[in-house]
Amino acid sequence: MAKFALLSVSDKRGLAEFAEILVRQHGYTLLSTGGTARLLADKGLPVTEVSQHTGFPEMMDGRVKTLHPKIHGGLLCRRDKPEHLAQAKQAGIDLIDLVVVNLYPFEETVAKAGVTFEEAVENIDIGGPSMLRSAAKNHESVTVVCDPADYAAVQAALARPEELPDLRRRLALKVFQRTGRYDTAIANYLEAQAAEPDLAALAGFPETLSLTYRKAQSLRYGENPHQQAALYGTFHEHFRQLQGKELSYNNILDLTAATFLIGEFQRPTVAILKHTNPCGVASADTLEAAWADAFATDRQAPFGGIIVVNRTLEGALARTIAEIFTEVIIAPRFSEEALAVFGKKKNLRLMVATEGMGSDSLREIRSVIGGVLLQDRDRTLGNVGEFKVVTKRPPTPEEWAGMMFGWIVGKHVKSNSIVYCRGERTLGVGAGQMARVDSSRIAVWKAGEAGLDLKGSVVASEALFPFPDGLIAAAEAGATAAIQPGGSVRDAEVIQAADERGMAMVFTGIRHFKH
Repeated sequence: MAKFALLSVSDKRGLAEFAEILVRQHGYTLLSTGGTARLLADKGLPVTEVSQHTGFPEMMDGRVKTLHPKIHGGLLCRRDKPEHLAQAKQAGIDLIDLVVVNLYPFEETVAKAGVTFEEAVENIDIGGPSMLRSAAKNHESVTVVCDPADYAAVQAALARPEELPDLRRRLALKVFQRTGRYDTAIANYLEAQAAEPDLAALAGFPETLSLTYRKAQSLRYGENPHQQAALYGTFHEHFRQLQGKELSYNNILDLTAATFLIGEFQRPTVAILKHTNPCGVASADTLEAAWADAFATDRQAPFGGIIVVNRTLEGALARTIAEIFTEVIIAPRFSEEALAVFGKKKNLRLMVATEGMGSDSLREIRSVIGGVLLQDRDRTLGNVGEFKVVTKRPPTPEEWAGMMFGWIVGKHVKSNSIVYCRGERTLGVGAGQMARVDSSRIAVWKAGEAGLDLKGSVVASEALFPFPDGLIAAAEAGATAAIQPGGSVRDAEVIQAADERGMAMVFTGIRHFKH
């Protein structure tokens, strides 16, 4: 009895070589369609067109060719059921023992600039997923391959039949994972194309949230060594690692936070982060000057931290940074001299941001009990033209500049956050405290530890001052101006406290909680 293998692929890498092994070494009869059949015939391999095998012509621009009982009956027939075998014989259905199918490149098509809706729809594969699913369902008898990377494993198992059952099960799982991602990509595209107003809202936050990510990397552990972890998705398309140890779970979180922060700045900027919180940020005419100011904010926290810059990192700055222990350094580029300097620190991870600094508009997903939360990333600073001076004294130009810098940095500090600044540099950062006044006290203490004078500084709070105490603490530390969202029932008391101390204060009307 002939053994049939059905081959129909978009990705033709390695197919001809694999098909030749099937024919020459294992005696398979090849069934195929369209361009795949032509490729096999051109390689001198005997191949039968599916339309000839089924006796039914390919039609409707190829939309209907493999959707036929002679195909799906040959895939789904259970070899351990005599009634299945009898029915197949009566209907003239030959059993198909091996299937090689990969799908129309829908994801690649819709990723292209200028792709039309019609072109996208025509790249929705119907027959391919149907054959894969039929074969995968009957994997006890049928070997199914949806990825050219698996040809070698199948070839090896065909030579050792006792290995086939385990391989078939693994390949069947891979099929359903692939078709699941494929269907999700189609659904997401169609949601994004919704034109009706009510459907457009649905496309923003759909009634059913479909998420599929391919495993990109197994991690050594999660936040702590006793937690297992893995990375999924396209993270490695955004960064290229030049040297150093494998990235950890915490490194990846820090990399993401650092990149979003640095993407807020246009001038040469250095940011130093620890546990996703910035502990020193500065902009200047050069990265060297920015580094000096950023590092001066806190000389202790950067130990084992993350450093990110938005210009080419040159050798002189590399030599300065190399004096402290750092986990990760991120830059758009590293000079050859900098690479030579950092190359002496074999464990130091150097990362090139290949997709731009903070340009990604992805949404944020957080796991909660029983589901997930989905939200837009906080990408706005608010409408600066509508920021309101609420005190008797308006800010000076220097105070305005410092407040805007602190307002940007504070957006990236865990709530409750307080940031003291002067010009384009941080002087003290307080993060993640239950009371805002405590964040202010920490920031003041940090500045004192660093030997920085807060006299004439400005203070930025990512959310409202619920009581005057936080503002009073800032004034006592030396701050002369404050920027905050406003909106407290005690705003009048806070404003009065500022006026009594001759401070300028601006309400932004927008908050930036970061939990």
